[in-house]
Amino acid sequence: MQKLTISAILMPPVSVGAGMEKIKILLADASALFRQGMRWSLSQDGDMDVVHEADEGEDALSVIDAMMPDVAVVESQLPLQGGIELTRRIRLRSPKTAVIMLATHEDEEQLFQAIKAGAAAYYRKEDVTGPQLINAIRRVYKGEYIINESLLTKPQVASRVLRQFQDLTLAEKEVESLLAPLSPREVQVLEYVAQGNSNKGIARALGISDQTVKNHITSIMRKLAANDRTHAVVLALRHGYIKVEKS
Repeated sequence: MQKLTISAILMPPVSVGAGMEKIKILLADASALFRQGMRWSLSQDGDMDVVHEADEGEDALSVIDAMMPDVAVVESQLPLQGGIELTRRIRLRSPKTAVIMLATHEDEEQLFQAIKAGAAAYYRKEDVTGPQLINAIRRVYKGEYIINESLLTKPQVASRVLRQFQDLTLAEKEVESLLAPLSPREVQVLEYVAQGNSNKGIARALGISDQTVKNHITSIMRKLAANDRTHAVVLALRHGYIKVEKS
């Protein structure tokens, strides 16, 4: 599969019907060549419009109020103002702008900070493909939080994030005293998910089949109206259905 380069062959363009608004995108990356490649890739799809390119954080931030982009694609190591700080400031200034962070290297601390800053998606820059980025833009534009799968593949980061989230919700008294819609077994499965366990690991721990675990997770997501596994965990924490034990 080809990487996101100027010569990448991407999905067929999507036609935009009359009156349909395009997704407005801000590109913030220090590399002019990479921005050119991203712009070319995104231009192949008729539902996307790159409204501004920036090679450093202050430039990107300066257009937020005027452009009001729907999605910002931000490099983690931007000059003058790093990608984490830019993400935080974008989210404060324009909460409706979803941020996709492209990391220059694998770094669990950076992933944790990206989540805290409010990034909606997180990819390693050299690994992301054109189709992946296009799909991610469409998903975060619709309000999905797809940083989750990156989170759950790293149990230590997952536990750290979820503990902090739990502390925050408790401090702000946001935990609701509602009757949990989940069965005891579903609560048990979701607690294992929150600890970063795979389906196979959960099945082994509970002495059930992989398919049974999948069925439980499907039921959990349906009951909580969750987009994915971590969204389900966050919702369950918010409502007090599950707890993450502190080490």
